[in-house]
Formats: sequence, C-alpha cells, structure tokens
Amino acid sequence: MSELQGRQILVVGASGAFGNEFCTQLEAAGAKVIGTARNADSASRLQPQLEQRLLLNLEDPQSIQTLATYLTASQTTIDGIVLASGLVAFGSVAETSAADLQRLTQVNTLGQIDLVQQLLPALVQSTAAGRSPFVVSISGVIAERPMAGLSAYSASKAALHAYATAAQREYQKLGIRWLDARPGHTESGLANRAIAGTAPNFGVGMAVELVIGRIIKAVLDDEKDLPSGSF
Repeated sequence: MSELQGRQILVVGASGAFGNEFCTQLEAAGAKVIGTARNADSASRLQPQLEQRLLLNLEDPQSIQTLATYLTASQTTIDGIVLASGLVAFGSVAETSAADLQRLTQVNTLGQIDLVQQLLPALVQSTAAGRSPFVVSISGVIAERPMAGLSAYSASKAALHAYATAAQREYQKLGIRWLDARPGHTESGLANRAIAGTAPNFGVGMAVELVIGRIIKAVLDDEKDLPSGSF
C-alpha cells in the first residue's frame, strides 16, 4: 500500500493511547477513520472529527456481532482494521484467577479474532476494489519472550501472534495483509490500568507516537511482519 489517502480504517480501541495516536497519524496521512470505544465513558475521549464513533466491547460477543452487523448492513467500506485495544494483568500463576485469565483471553485474543472474521467480507470487497486492505494487530514483545509474573498476559498475546502469523498465509491469497507488530514496553499507560496485580519496574519505555509511526510506515511499505527488533 503506497498511500492511505481516502482509505477508510477501523481503529478498535480509539479512545486509548495507542488507538488515539493511530487515529491522529492515519488522519494526517489522508485516511478516513472509524473509531471504537468500550463504553459511553471512554467514548467521550474519541476524537470528534472521526468519520464514525462507535461502541465495541471485546469482552461481549454480542457487542462484536452488533458492530459487525451494523457495518455490513450499512455497506460501510473497510480498507483496514487496526486492533489497538487490550488488557493486562500482573501476578504469578498462583495469583492469577480464572476470571482474569478469561478476560485477558477474550479481549486480547478471541474478541479480536472474532471481529476480523466477521468483517472479512468487507476486506474482500476492498481487495476487489483494488484498495489493498490490511489488518494490524499488536501482540508485543511479550509474544516473543513470555515473562514470569505475566503468564496469563503472555499467553493471550502469544496466541494472537500465532493466529495472525497463520492467518496472514491464508489472507494473502485473498489480497489481504495481516501485519502483527511486537514492540517492546511503550509508555501507553496500560501498565497502570491493570485488571489485577501491580506492574514491575519496566524502566522507561518507547514513545507511543514513535511506535505507531513505525507501524504505519510498515503498512505503507507493505511489510509483512514487525518483530520486536524492528522498533
């Protein structure tokens, strides 16, 4: 994809640090952006100039289906999907509850996969129109190097990375690219919003705008993968 001008991109988690920066940089590149937020409170943080501002709770399969049905029924063009939403939890295996593991897996893995699957027909239509559609997921360096004290989070992200890697091989036959990005610790504030436990001292992380800029450059340059060493 040599340009984003006029492309319509769905940014999941557009109210968060990563998602908000994706919206800013995609719009600066000429893209039209549809942004989602988890609920009415977080929706207040969505940028007012977005093409559409929608609700999507990845923990709720019905919410995923409702969004996908709406976009499909309204014949909304989708030229790209950016999965910029996620949860984190800290703690040993013994300290991690089954409920927290389930939430992490649903939001970081199953919900994201479900959404892309349901919107696959829209991406196929984008291919037919010659617009080179893509999916961007952010599994992070944790998918490459799982950490003690982050077993559940590591598992949810490693599963997303594995799915994206395999799906890319199938999607490329449909003219769709799935780019998985695995940046290291980034100052997004996610560690301070953990659903359980307390974050260890990660040290100073990378700047959000630089990480997102690198991912968008990869989209424009038709890169197929963004391992941690790319950041």
